[in-house]
Amino acid sequence: MNTVLVIALILAMGATLFALIRGIISFLQVTKEELNAPEGSGPSPSRLKQNKMMLNRVLFQAAAIIIVAILLLSKGN
Repeated sequence: MNTVLVIALILAMGATLFALIRGIISFLQVTKEELNAPEGSGPSPSRLKQNKMMLNRVLFQAAAIIIVAILLLSKGN
C-alpha cells in the first residue's frame, strides 16, 4: 500500500508543479490592453485562467499533504 501512496504523492507533486508553472505563464502573458481595461469590464480570460490554475495548485497541494499524513500515520503502526 505504501508503494501506491508514494506513487500517488509523486503524481500529486508533479500536478502541483504543472499547475504552478501554467499559472505563472498565464500571469506573464497579461497584455497591455488587459492592464488598461476600463473598470467594471470583468475579469479577462487570462485572469480567469490564472485563477483556475492557482486553485488547481492549491487542491493538488492539499492532496499531497493528505497523502503524506496517511503515509506518516501508516508508518507509526
